[in-house]
Amino acid sequence: MAEAHQAVGFQFTVRPDGVDLTLSQEVIKNIYLSGVTAWRKRAILFKNGILAGVYPASPSSWLIVVIAMISSLYIHIDPSLGMIATIQDHLPHRDGASVQTRAVLSAIVFATGLWLFLIYVLRYALKALLSYHGWIFESHGKSSTSTKVWLSLVKVLSGRRPLLYSFQASLPRLPVPSVDDTVNRYLESVRPLLDSEEYNQMEILANDFQDSIAAMLQRYLILKSWWETNYVSDWWEEYIYLRGRSPIMVNSNFYIMDLLYVIPTHRQAARAANVVHAMLQYRRKLERGEHAPLRALGTVPMCSTQMERMFNTTRVPGVETDIVQHLTNRKHLVVYHKGCFFQVWLYTGGRHLLPSELETQFQQILTDKSEPQPGELKLAALTAGNRVPWARARIKYFCQGVNKASLDAIESAAFFLTLEEEPQGYDSTMEGSLDGYAKSLLHGKCYDRWFDKSFTLISYPNGKIGINAEHSWADAPIVGHMWEYVLATDCFHLGYTEEGHCKGDMNKGLPPPTRLQWKIPKECQETIEASYLSAKQIADDVDFHGCLFTDFGKGLIKKCRTSPDAFIQMALQLAQYRDQGVFCLTYESSMTRMFRDGRTETVRSCTSEAVAFVCAMEDAGATNSQRLGLFRQAAEKHQNMYRLAMTGSGIDRHLFCLYIMSKYLDVDSPFLKKVLSEPWKLSTSQTPQQQLNLVDINKFPRYAGAGGGFGPVADDGYGVSYIIVGENFITFHISSKFSSPDTDSHRFGQHIRKAMLDIQSLFKTENEKTVEQEKHAQLENGKKHI
Repeated sequence: MAEAHQAVGFQFTVRPDGVDLTLSQEVIKNIYLSGVTAWRKRAILFKNGILAGVYPASPSSWLIVVIAMISSLYIHIDPSLGMIATIQDHLPHRDGASVQTRAVLSAIVFATGLWLFLIYVLRYALKALLSYHGWIFESHGKSSTSTKVWLSLVKVLSGRRPLLYSFQASLPRLPVPSVDDTVNRYLESVRPLLDSEEYNQMEILANDFQDSIAAMLQRYLILKSWWETNYVSDWWEEYIYLRGRSPIMVNSNFYIMDLLYVIPTHRQAARAANVVHAMLQYRRKLERGEHAPLRALGTVPMCSTQMERMFNTTRVPGVETDIVQHLTNRKHLVVYHKGCFFQVWLYTGGRHLLPSELETQFQQILTDKSEPQPGELKLAALTAGNRVPWARARIKYFCQGVNKASLDAIESAAFFLTLEEEPQGYDSTMEGSLDGYAKSLLHGKCYDRWFDKSFTLISYPNGKIGINAEHSWADAPIVGHMWEYVLATDCFHLGYTEEGHCKGDMNKGLPPPTRLQWKIPKECQETIEASYLSAKQIADDVDFHGCLFTDFGKGLIKKCRTSPDAFIQMALQLAQYRDQGVFCLTYESSMTRMFRDGRTETVRSCTSEAVAFVCAMEDAGATNSQRLGLFRQAAEKHQNMYRLAMTGSGIDRHLFCLYIMSKYLDVDSPFLKKVLSEPWKLSTSQTPQQQLNLVDINKFPRYAGAGGGFGPVADDGYGVSYIIVGENFITFHISSKFSSPDTDSHRFGQHIRKAMLDIQSLFKTENEKTVEQEKHAQLENGKKHI
């Protein structure tokens, strides 16, 4: 341990003539540098805290206001309308203070108050502007005059160089939709899925709900929205994630893959070292709030709250509910390899370990020949099984002694790193390689990832890497933001030597990694084994298929004058119908981060318009012109629903909160029970790409990320994650369960590919006309030029 390393640098001997002290100059130097770094960090945090706290103003603007007020004293103009004189009269009398001095002090006090008042005015003006969402409902590239004026005002009030958390106080609260609007949208969403009798019954339940307890629940929910910064997020985290008692492996955690085609180095220790160092750089900027906030249209800010808990965060199990524990200023990493846990310190002398130094640390772990202690090999299976046995085992066996110390080291670590023994990754010459890679990231061996950590970094012996992320603390775009930064930094900034090692010199005086110690009794080992068997049963049931769609991408879809997301969602509806023969309730995740503490909302993609389009595609008597018209209607409907979800007018989060409120008030609602019990047989999500724009995918197509995925939500359904890479490439991650006789992930992937091509063929004639028009226009321009 680092403490032990520094302790041996200080020695003393008691002698008859006194005490002989021996101090290590190296240790004294490290202590000095650590202190300097700590104070520098405090100064930067203090400065950035002030900058974010007074945003959209700046500290320099205070000086301008003060100078203006003081100047007014000498030109005999009183912009304060007598307030400076009043302040001067109420200042404490000091015999040594002249009238001029008291006047200057009064001017400074008034200027400071005026400056703070103006900050709040600007902040609330910006919040009012950000509450306008008309721009999102306008056609792409066809902004109205009012939207252009609004956008200009937002740019003016947003300042020049905002920090990560600068906009937090200016973000609007998530609005509570009206009950009537939500219920009507809900009934509209289930109409294509129910027959007439079922729909009439649902209408009766909905009307009874509206006529009885809806108004009361809505009043309490509005009161909560006034009190909380976001009326959904705290309940969503608690009841959807933390109160779940089933395993989080596969059921909740998700994964993100490495670059699809590129392996910067085949040395496992070197790749892990560069990636860890890049993560430390990201964490330093995150702690200081120095990342630029994400902004839609490059102007409209999005909430950054979820990013606060990215590092040093663990989901701690409880008997009834878990908690999310976030710590700060922890400077170590825990590494798992061949059944053994190691603690690696990430700082020395007040700085991060260099990539070459981290490579040395990881290489020592890879070459370590020690055997796992009793119960250590499968210890992490506790985090993969049911939550209650893990919570009870934690209380009984890990609350004292070496077990507590070692568990504290894991739970307080920046994140968890697994050095795998078997290679993984996409190989175009090997069928199913992407499938095995995804399953490894999603569940591994069920005991070689600490599923409770905010994320586990997984490093493979062939140089590939990936992430398994816990879901309660944040959503996939947050982890994806960090991952883009890390991959770009690893490949384009840190780099490797010709031999594949990390660049830079190595400090051979660093302490080696420390083995974590465990004393796990036989009873606990039995609990570990039971959790492992439970988790293994879940993992073995995951049927995964990775589908690389390279026929076309968003470039061609945009030429069809439609949304790429809507295009893919319609293809999924067509694929679902061809695979199952029926339509089903479909979940698509949408973000609500334009609001304070916003997370996600549901877009119900299976609409009446989508059903009409799919039926036309399967009707041999329908013409392509009819199908294309129905497709455009379905795509426009989907886009409108997506926009409603993003702007706080979704269906499911409102109904979810009304249901929770009914439980708090102990009132029964058959309608809400029915809504919350409906299964999502098709659960979909789009993985965000190029949030940071650090790598030009069109210029460097081989540096495309493969995206990520998640496990199936329903026992007899599909989970589909997709990532739109560049202009000509889409990746689908499809999951289901082997135990379901009705699903097959590979078969569904084939249906998706066929559906994408069939829809594209509807535009073939139209695209050919467009191409001919472009050629004709180019020819005419050429003639004019001649």
